Amino acid sequence: MASKDDDLLEPEEELVDEVDDMRMSRTEEPDYSIKFDKVRDKVVFDPMGNEIKFGDIFKKQKTIVIFVRHFLDFITKDYVEDLGSIPLEYLQAADVRLVVIGPAPFKFINDFKKSTNFNYTLYCDPERELYKALNMNSVSEYGDVRHAKHVKQNAIMGIMRGMWKIMKSQEWEGDNKQNGGSFVLGPGEVVHFSHLDKNQVDQVPINEILKKADVQLVSFPKDPRVQNI
Repeated sequence: MASKDDDLLEPEEELVDEVDDMRMSRTEEPDYSIKFDKVRDKVVFDPMGNEIKFGDIFKKQKTIVIFVRHFLDFITKDYVEDLGSIPLEYLQAADVRLVVIGPAPFKFINDFKKSTNFNYTLYCDPERELYKALNMNSVSEYGDVRHAKHVKQNAIMGIMRGMWKIMKSQEWEGDNKQNGGSFVLGPGEVVHFSHLDKNQVDQVPINEILKKADVQLVSFPKDPRVQNI
């Protein structure tokens, strides 16, 4: 597991009522199953361009695997920022690993991690072979940003910032139509949770994923599951 900065959130102590959050929850998709024989040997790339087999990511440890949209998407940026704020000790206590996979060329990994303050593991699948093998949709369909628990930016400003970066670099950091998904896998070829995003704001609230992975919940600005005492 990649190292996490020492500046972590203080441990939270009391769960609050989750009724409202459960109304927005996503659950396992009973008709969907991972065909591990089709995906275990697909490769992703680390920041140095080294190949890592998908099956090796969760072979020895329960792992939260999040597939995201392109790196210039402001919704993706906000979501990964919140993933990066999960305290390392919460994951260690549950013996869970956190991995994010994006559809961009691996040369963009370090800059994206820096811009999101994400210090866990980030891989890339630039040809989207895993995305396709896992049947993640690539339809440009917009959802209601107001229902997304991890979007913190104003939508118009977020889009403008993304377009400005594209103009500067003259390159997309991933396919702009590709949507992602969330999984809790392992150890071994075991699926604890799966969800395929239907549109660009259909990401599972992070606390829903942590709950499925038996990890302590975290307080986020728009998802205050935990209160300080």
